[in-house]
Amino acid sequence: MASSCRSGTVASNASAPAARPAAVGTLSTARVASLAVCCAASVANVYYAQPLLDSIARDFGVSQAAVGGVITATQLGCALALLFVVPLGDLLNRKRLIAVQLLLLTAACIGVAASSTRIALLAGMVAVGLLGTAMTQGLIACSAALAGAGERGRVVGAAQGGVVVGLLAARSLAGVVTDIAGWRAVYLVSGALAIAMLAVLSRLLPDENGPRERIGYAALLRSMVSLLRDERVLRVRGAIALLMFAAFSIFWSALVLPLSAPPHAMSHTQIGAFGLVGALGAAAAARAGRLADRGRGEATTGAALALLACSWLPLAFGDSSIAWLVVGIVLLDVGGQAVHVVNQSMILGTRPDAHARLVGCYMLFYSAGSGLGAIASTMMYARAGWTGVCVLGAVVSVAALGVWAATLRRA
Repeated sequence: MASSCRSGTVASNASAPAARPAAVGTLSTARVASLAVCCAASVANVYYAQPLLDSIARDFGVSQAAVGGVITATQLGCALALLFVVPLGDLLNRKRLIAVQLLLLTAACIGVAASSTRIALLAGMVAVGLLGTAMTQGLIACSAALAGAGERGRVVGAAQGGVVVGLLAARSLAGVVTDIAGWRAVYLVSGALAIAMLAVLSRLLPDENGPRERIGYAALLRSMVSLLRDERVLRVRGAIALLMFAAFSIFWSALVLPLSAPPHAMSHTQIGAFGLVGALGAAAAARAGRLADRGRGEATTGAALALLACSWLPLAFGDSSIAWLVVGIVLLDVGGQAVHVVNQSMILGTRPDAHARLVGCYMLFYSAGSGLGAIASTMMYARAGWTGVCVLGAVVSVAALGVWAATLRRA
């Protein structure tokens, strides 16, 4: 799940009108599809490592408890992107910014593939998380800017659909490539995809020659702090998101460890295929969005968080039963994605003039939760096995439900 950075499921699309290229009219299906594919390839960088943790641990001689730091490093990169890079889209030429990011992403992927020390690996993962997140957010913003007023929903919806596909398919692709050529080849393939995207987007995106918003970079960053201070909905929904994404990361980061060991002894391809089960959550997310539009966001949140907490019961039997594991994954993804969509709907409704910064602030909670969940998960697995992981996930999920209930009473 993810998720982006699910680092990439929300558009950074609130820059000033002057900072956007003029809409170019109706976009062809092929052009929209190209943008969606690029979004998928960008966000996948944040999720490739999850099914590879056992291979990385063996390669670098680290324990299962410590290897979760790889995911934490990636999420640190996501957080840095949301804080310091994504806001640059309001100040700089987006086409040039994306081109630079793609070149740096290529270098970062090669760096991860060539890393020979733990420090080099972690530094590379930070860079991959940062650039993958920044690329995803920038592409969705460009999609909104390219679309005419009458088709913006269709175009941005397609781009966000690409994000969902990318985060779900990343685990499967990583598993297949690893089984064929090793985990390092995953990042070489990703670097090649970044070069291909550079060629496509250099032709697809228009140049921006218009005047840009006159606001300093420091002032833009300070305004994000003001939003966190002033908007209670952002703080509450951010706290729920932190716990929800921590629960997600607890599961997905630890999943490879029992499945790769006896009695399952699954290949990386088989383990990665479990990510595709989460596609059912996309349908739930769409339904949750419609319920939020009808004013049922709080009730939907409560039901989804309860589902998230209940998912850990079947997941607890997942180390011995694949059927129960699949049931648990469906419940986990349906509940989590529903919460994520309602969170976005409620937060973006507070300040229509500050969508990009609201997105950046909200997704910081996502990054923090995902990073903390990853390291806690692998440490718990080393100490208490799969049962301990599921107990931890259930406790975090119940805590999220408790935060929702407590803040609901105060509303």
